[in-house]
Amino acid sequence: MSTANKFRPLHKGEVMRTQSMTSMTLSAAEKRDWLRLSRTQNVGPVTFFALLERFGTAAKAIDAVPALARRGGVSSSLRIPSVRDAEREMEALAKLGGYLVASADPDYPGGLAALDAPPPVLFALGCRELLVRDMVGIVGARNASALGRKFAQHLAADIGSAGLVVCSGLARGIDTAAYEGSLATGTCAVLAGGIDIVYPPENRGLYDRVAHEGLVVSEMPLGQSPQARHFPRRNRIISGLSRGVVIVEAAEGSGSLITANYALEQGREIFAVPGSPLDPRAKGTNRLIRDGATLTESADDVLNGLQPILASRFCETNGTPLLLDPRTLDVEADKVRGRIVELLGPTAVEVDELVRQCGSPAPAILAVLVELELAGKLNRQPGNRVALR
Repeated sequence: MSTANKFRPLHKGEVMRTQSMTSMTLSAAEKRDWLRLSRTQNVGPVTFFALLERFGTAAKAIDAVPALARRGGVSSSLRIPSVRDAEREMEALAKLGGYLVASADPDYPGGLAALDAPPPVLFALGCRELLVRDMVGIVGARNASALGRKFAQHLAADIGSAGLVVCSGLARGIDTAAYEGSLATGTCAVLAGGIDIVYPPENRGLYDRVAHEGLVVSEMPLGQSPQARHFPRRNRIISGLSRGVVIVEAAEGSGSLITANYALEQGREIFAVPGSPLDPRAKGTNRLIRDGATLTESADDVLNGLQPILASRFCETNGTPLLLDPRTLDVEADKVRGRIVELLGPTAVEVDELVRQCGSPAPAILAVLVELELAGKLNRQPGNRVALR
């Protein structure tokens, strides 16, 4: 793909889930089981939905996890939350005034539902109706310039006045300025820790206002302090929620560029604000523009870029699941397990390439990858790539 077309939007996701999985109505007990499975050690979103597809319910998947992990070579028991653990977490969430939204719920954000794979559950605090409104992400440097902050605030205010929700990460700098401009019209904060943990601490007042007037969401457990490895997951949600993402200031290698990369992978529109070549905070945004992002000088640039797609729904690729009889699946997985471990290494490889080189049924290969992940031996990376830990 040429650099001129690098940022051409796809307008669709690549989630491999069946229609039955996305349209189910969960009971309170089923939501509790979804929470338990999503909180189980080594179960990420891809493995969550692979288990759900294979076993039908989260409760049955939880029962199967220990045996699958042993087949993957785990040497100790996995941490699986008990029923009471999940009930306590949900009780604490309710006491906080929050609520759980599962990816099967009708008001689960359409942009996230279209991801491959979406966060199975979100904890949310604040205005539930904002979940289903169109959003625009605005992110940028924490050490933002005065002009950058001013621009982000005005940009957010104008985008909000056009009826769109502004989404960001509650960080210092550009994120904070974006909220200051959009609190009156609708805003969403995505946190890297639990929705009850304010980070950075100096944004406590802003957090309280967003929680009261807007929306706060996170896929992390209550009480979880944000850690470095959590921020890419937060950035993925920001871009996933959004129709497009605006980068105001970003140095090379910054978290804002990680958000832009996720947005590109997800088929979202990318907008970048140009800056002086002498300012390191403009290096990332200027490069994005060279690579094809929309040069952004006002909200009109964003609104005009999004106008053709705002009336459309986020699309999912509800692929036909490739299933085998359980006994056949186990036999085929046993045949290919050694070959998969041999092909894997510390450098990530696309799952499709593993399927091609193994020459075995894709469900068997995917089953072995799930076993390895449950055993803590597999690292999933963007672009449907995997590597050994």
